[in-house]
Amino acid sequence: MHPDSATTDDLDDVGEPLRVSRDVDVVVRQQGLGTRLDQYLAAMFSDFSRSIIQKIIDAGQVTVNDAVAKPSYKVRDLDRIHIQLPPPTHDLPQPEDIPLDILYEDEHLAVINKPFDMVVHPAKGHWSGTLANALAFRFSKLSNLNGDYRPGIVHRLDRDTSGVILIAKEESAHRDLSMQFERRKVYKEYVAITSGVLDRDSDYIERRIGHHRHDRVKMTVTDDADEGKDACSFYEVIERFPGHTFCRIQPRTGRTHQIRVHLASVGCPVLADKIYSGRDCFRLSDLVTGLPPEEDQVLMPRQALHAQRLRFMHPRLGQPISAVAPLPAEFETTLAALRGQRVTSQAALRG
Repeated sequence: MHPDSATTDDLDDVGEPLRVSRDVDVVVRQQGLGTRLDQYLAAMFSDFSRSIIQKIIDAGQVTVNDAVAKPSYKVRDLDRIHIQLPPPTHDLPQPEDIPLDILYEDEHLAVINKPFDMVVHPAKGHWSGTLANALAFRFSKLSNLNGDYRPGIVHRLDRDTSGVILIAKEESAHRDLSMQFERRKVYKEYVAITSGVLDRDSDYIERRIGHHRHDRVKMTVTDDADEGKDACSFYEVIERFPGHTFCRIQPRTGRTHQIRVHLASVGCPVLADKIYSGRDCFRLSDLVTGLPPEEDQVLMPRQALHAQRLRFMHPRLGQPISAVAPLPAEFETTLAALRGQRVTSQAALRG
């Protein structure tokens, strides 16, 4: 589902880059099946809002299999989409000297441990400080397969999800890695702390995921085959606490907010996930009753979800690469507090 884009970077008489329109050709792959055309393109070209994408389609600047399409068209496997994108309204990602935690690097690709509170690529409201800005500073060569606003970006993580993310330096490697994701050949492992206790030691959640009908930011589980896409997440409990669970999750599909939606659907939303749990942080006072204000502290300042491990086949070396991102400090702090509270609770029961 990744576009092969043809772009033109010209200079005007004073050396400033001209913003020009560009034609992009896209071939739909497995992950995009059944999505409305406007939603599909808005997700792919996030530097344009969905309303702008709809206007582009309505103006006849999008064809599917050489025929003019409508916004409501449901994309199918191997559909050939051609879109005439207007000139970008913002400059391309500028190099910014932002430190990167590089887990693996060679001439073809790199694996980064993304911190939380970092947007992956520029989009509305986030035109600087993104991973793309940091990559532009750190690497002299990046794949342009996903367009000018996403140099080297093979896949994405939510802003407040930390952990392993894969970067391509060349387009041929990018195509191979993208195909591994689409064919579900990439092993992805996350860890999460949940608000709520999972009742089984290991299990899987298999529920379709679609857009929420009333909240454009949220996704939701649905039984409607026309509204949602198949999604499956396996989980394993690592440790239980009173009211909380530390668990490992392997998503077999790659839907938007998949782990967060699936865990919320079984009554165990990710801790401090504002969208799905209603809380944007977790404090010591949430564990300790009657704690004096001066002793309170924020234990988990963001959603407690971390992409811990990524395993894939190297597109050039032909050997498996496994990258592991260490558990962030706020996870260690929160788990230590939960363990302390568990000891206190057990002692109270014995007493």
